[in-house]
Amino acid sequence: MANSLMNFAGKVVLITGASSGIGAAAAIKFSRLSAQLSLIGRKTENLKEVAKQCKEINGQDPLIITGDVTKEEDNARIIKETIDKFGKLDVLVNNAGIIEVGTIENTSMEQYDRVMNTNVRSIYHLTMLAVPHLIETKGSIVNVSSVNGLRSFPGVLAYNLSKMAVEQFTRCVALELAAKGVRCNSVSPGVTVTNLHKRGGMDEETYNKFLEHSKNTHAMGRPGQASEVAEAIAFLASECASFTTGTSIPVDGGRHAMCPR
Repeated sequence: MANSLMNFAGKVVLITGASSGIGAAAAIKFSRLSAQLSLIGRKTENLKEVAKQCKEINGQDPLIITGDVTKEEDNARIIKETIDKFGKLDVLVNNAGIIEVGTIENTSMEQYDRVMNTNVRSIYHLTMLAVPHLIETKGSIVNVSSVNGLRSFPGVLAYNLSKMAVEQFTRCVALELAAKGVRCNSVSPGVTVTNLHKRGGMDEETYNKFLEHSKNTHAMGRPGQASEVAEAIAFLASECASFTTGTSIPVDGGRHAMCPR
């Protein structure tokens, strides 16, 4: 029964930030579940590599769209090209995101705007454009948040604010669309082995120390893998979670339940 409910054959899944990390892992997971994929990212070559892996799994060519979700015209094009190609949309995975280091004393407004535009405004806009199509299919939205949206941590203020906004966005949209058959949920990863922190400015040595420290800050004694987050994303998008909306699933090895350190 569970296997049939996790089957995405004939369903169209759009994933932002699909060129690496959690987005790429989600693409691989959904391809194993027979989904038709629309993969969005800023790096074409990386998208092509992910698409190649997906095709090797289920024989289907994903649609690749190079675009920047902070640009309104790109978001409009992303939805249009997806609908033009597949004729519908069943699942929207809002995964694209960035992190920047800084406190209230030294986070510039440029940093703040960059983080909020990528992590919040882009999700708001792309979801708005996708909703009419998701209503037609009684579809599902899965937002990639963070344990930083559930708990407070020093040194990444703008990022914390952006992910708390994603948590609230998830709940509000869930309530607004429930009567129309569209579910909206989120996953909240802890430290996950991706290139997010390196893109945020960490050098190799600092990042390795960060991962090592994660063994102490996560109850399960290790950082997470992108594939583990992808499993939760697929579950929330599937009919296995047919009566679940407005919720956030921590995929963080117990980080959200521990005292800060």
